Amino acid sequence: MKILGIESSCDETAAAVVEDGKIILSNVVATQIPFHEIYKGVVPEIASRKHAEWILPVVSQALREANLQASEIDAVAATNRPGLMGALLVGLTFGKTFAWSLRKPFIAVNHMLGHLYASQLCERGAKQNHAAQYPFLGLLVSGGHTIICKVNAFDDIEILGTTVDDSIGEAFDKVAKFYGLGYPGGVVIDSLSKKGCARAFDFPVPSLDEKEHRYDVSFSGLKTAVIYQRDLFWNKNYDATNENLCAAFQETACRTIVSRLFKACDDTNIKTVVAGGGVAANSRLREMLGERADIKCIFPPLKLCGDNGAMIAGVAYHFLLRGERSGLDTTAKARVEQFKRGLK
Repeated sequence: MKILGIESSCDETAAAVVEDGKIILSNVVATQIPFHEIYKGVVPEIASRKHAEWILPVVSQALREANLQASEIDAVAATNRPGLMGALLVGLTFGKTFAWSLRKPFIAVNHMLGHLYASQLCERGAKQNHAAQYPFLGLLVSGGHTIICKVNAFDDIEILGTTVDDSIGEAFDKVAKFYGLGYPGGVVIDSLSKKGCARAFDFPVPSLDEKEHRYDVSFSGLKTAVIYQRDLFWNKNYDATNENLCAAFQETACRTIVSRLFKACDDTNIKTVVAGGGVAANSRLREMLGERADIKCIFPPLKLCGDNGAMIAGVAYHFLLRGERSGLDTTAKARVEQFKRGLK
């Protein structure tokens, strides 16, 4: 079964064809980074306009690289939540229209499920990855979300912890923007950190009420400390370079997540973790998750950590196996309420 997957939740216009929920026949991602770089962040209006401009050529390229005619695909899937509303509507509307014109089934997909699924995908001709056995713990880390969840099935996730303010990706971007380090912030900070020393600044790991927020995280205070209170936490035995600052900030941010995740592993006795989202590509986070020999951590390939159409098509395959379809009246939703919560 060959499924066309479309993803447009933020600033990537992406389309892919996946066979039987596993084999990537094509995976096209058109990045908008050059158009947002001047603003050091994603501008929703620009994102929506670029999606509208690029969606047809990107889908056409995905079909061409898969060596398929449009009529040869078995279904169309598109992201409908969460994300930027205008951006979502472009891909969703195109996907529904394309499916209707071909008289093919349409599936709307929560793209966070896609990030959890991405590690199961592989290129044509490559060795197939074995799916983690349910239940496992999911770690979703991106520019919009930071989530620790128990995954009971491909479409059944139980939220254990999430952010009460900023996501980790948002914190990376804001720190990078303040210091003029470049964009995207996460990539730049990861790169600079390799040249710095994390001991140069002693930033505190954010603390939340243990009873009500055992697995929740917070990055607003850390971000404020790095931006406005840098000298307060500076170890004078080291130079206050950008490289050292990035290394210390990244160390604390990643430690914040990993400490909560390991608590969840111990409390649930679930020792398999599947990571997904753009920040899952962070080198220090990957190292930290490998510190516990008793925990198996599964990551997607680096190029599948960010938003892509292949993960959407992969998830859609399992909905189709169950005989489920989405109506053409399905609309977009910018937020999923349980994915983020505030302090009481």
